[in-house]
Amino acid sequence: MKEKIQLIYKPFLLALLGSVLACTFLHWLLIIEMELFVVDEMILNLIVPFVVSGLIVLLLLRRRLKILNLQRKHGSMIDFYCLILWIVITVPLVIAQEYLVTVTGKMTELTSVADINKAPATKYYRMKGFFIHKNAAAVRPTFAVTGKNNANFNMQIYVAVPIFTSVGDTLNGAPQAWQGILYSKTISNRLSPEEKETQYQKFARESEQEFRNRNTSDFIYLDRIGPSETKEGFVEAIKTYPYKTNETVLVGINEPFEARNGNKLAWLGGSAVLGSLVFLLMLLIPKIDGQQLERIRAGRPDRRAQKEWKAFFGLFLPREGYFITPILVNANLLIFAAMVLGGAGFVSFNAQELLQWGANYGPMTTSGDWWRLLTSTFLHGGLMHVAANMFGLLFVGVFLEPLLGRARYLAFYLLTGITASVASIWWYDATVSVGASGAIFGLYGIFLALLLTKVFTPAFARSFLLSTSIFVGFNLLMGIAGGIDNAAHLGGLISGFVMGCFFRATMAFDKAAVDQQV
Repeated sequence: MKEKIQLIYKPFLLALLGSVLACTFLHWLLIIEMELFVVDEMILNLIVPFVVSGLIVLLLLRRRLKILNLQRKHGSMIDFYCLILWIVITVPLVIAQEYLVTVTGKMTELTSVADINKAPATKYYRMKGFFIHKNAAAVRPTFAVTGKNNANFNMQIYVAVPIFTSVGDTLNGAPQAWQGILYSKTISNRLSPEEKETQYQKFARESEQEFRNRNTSDFIYLDRIGPSETKEGFVEAIKTYPYKTNETVLVGINEPFEARNGNKLAWLGGSAVLGSLVFLLMLLIPKIDGQQLERIRAGRPDRRAQKEWKAFFGLFLPREGYFITPILVNANLLIFAAMVLGGAGFVSFNAQELLQWGANYGPMTTSGDWWRLLTSTFLHGGLMHVAANMFGLLFVGVFLEPLLGRARYLAFYLLTGITASVASIWWYDATVSVGASGAIFGLYGIFLALLLTKVFTPAFARSFLLSTSIFVGFNLLMGIAGGIDNAAHLGGLISGFVMGCFFRATMAFDKAAVDQQV
């Protein structure tokens, strides 16, 4: 146990404490104190902790876990241990950032709302002279599909209420600030369009009634909304206002200012202690691997780990016989990263953001935006969407690209992707569609055609025909359950299969390239 504490547990505790202190300090220094950057709150409070903790686990702690004998009948438990470590470090990191925002938030006392844009911007405000014009509220509904297999249909209504200095000031048109009120409801995405419309109308009526009964002036202080998806929703509502105005959005808080931190500090300490104890108990279970312990003590590098990392990063680097696939993967990931940095979201993007970036939408595409048939194949609805599609592309690209060659492989990818987009707008009248899955299904269609036409050896064909059929069938079944564009999937799959059969009959494959794949 001494070796486990010295070589694993102490570095883990230092990493946990160091990451919380370092991230929180840099957040305070660069964003809050020096105001060098304006960053979306989700990126600061969730994505950065998620990435930092992941890097700590992968680059520092994973290699130390190898002194444990985690090998089991069905494989190694090291990935499970890494996942637990990732969670244990991420949770305190996230809570620490949330706590930092509230504990450092400054309160500004205003004699009139007219002073809000003259004084330095702070997070919290108290003010005396104001008039909230309920009858002039700006409203914007939004809809988004989220959850595993797109099971949830989220409805939100953003209500931005203009705040003036006085009743007489409303004649000037432009308010000094806005009060933000958000209504939200989640229903099943498996409902028919008619059922969704009925549910939305009911939700809209209930929200309207609540707003009519609400006393918008009943608050103790106001919280200024920072850059976030929520802020963008209110800004879009404000844009519908007939006068040009500022975009300062405030949320009324009806509890003492001293209670703004809630129990965040207790949760921070509690999550760190509980997570540390859980990991300590996990360390008691496995025995020590003597060979790995000796290697670490001698300071010798882990050759196998180096090979694994080299092979992993090699998937994203173009090379002979595998040139187009990594370029396509990197292009999709870079576009996803650009959307995240642009404030579109992270876990999921709303339909309006996707349309601005080039999503496929029948009424817009057929009205002249035909370029959407292609651009939509490089967009994704969120983190899990892009991750799943890129995994599928990497898998099939390794086998197909060396056989087809660069030009033919790229042409097939683009053609099946466009065909999938055409199938989507042909089947769905008004659905926002994005994703590389149509083109990827096209590649799987080609792969199926080659597997069935004896390009590969019988043993290879049997093995991969089964796994490919399961992959395709599972995704199509998920599409039937709802929330997935099966028209695009089928359009890509069928067009790819036809192209694969046609080119199989009209061209000769390089036998050496085929043998290399099997």
